[in-house]
Amino acid sequence: MPEFESINEALIACVKVLGGSKQVGHRLWPEKAVDAAQRHLLACLNDDKPERLSPEQLVLLIRMSREQGCHAVMNFLADSLGYSQPTPIDPRDEMTELLRQYLQRREVAAKKDERLERMIAAHLSPRVAA
Repeated sequence: MPEFESINEALIACVKVLGGSKQVGHRLWPEKAVDAAQRHLLACLNDDKPERLSPEQLVLLIRMSREQGCHAVMNFLADSLGYSQPTPIDPRDEMTELLRQYLQRREVAAKKDERLERMIAAHLSPRVAA
C-alpha cells in the first residue's frame, strides 16, 4: 500500500523536510517576494488549484529533498508505476566511480598520445638508405 495517495502529498512531505513552504517557495522562485513564492508553491501543491510545478522545478524539488534524505516522491512514483523501490546512490560512491572513469580515460588518452608521438617521430626522422 502506497504511503501517499498522490504525488502532491509526497511533494508536501518533501517540502516539510526542506523547512516548509516559505523556504522552498523562495528557493524555487527567488525573483518573487517570499510570501508570494510561498503562496504560489502552496497553490502548485493543491490538487484543487490549476497551478503546477514545471518539470524543471519538480526535479529541483526532488533533488533538494534527496540531499536531505527524503525520497518520498521517488518512492511514490515507483509504487504508483509498478517499479521496485529505487536505491539512492551515495554521492561519495558516485564521485568515486566518476573519478575512476575519468582516470581510465586519461590513461587511454596518454597511451594514444605516446603512440602518436612515436609515429610522428618515426615519420619525421631522416630515413637511412639501405
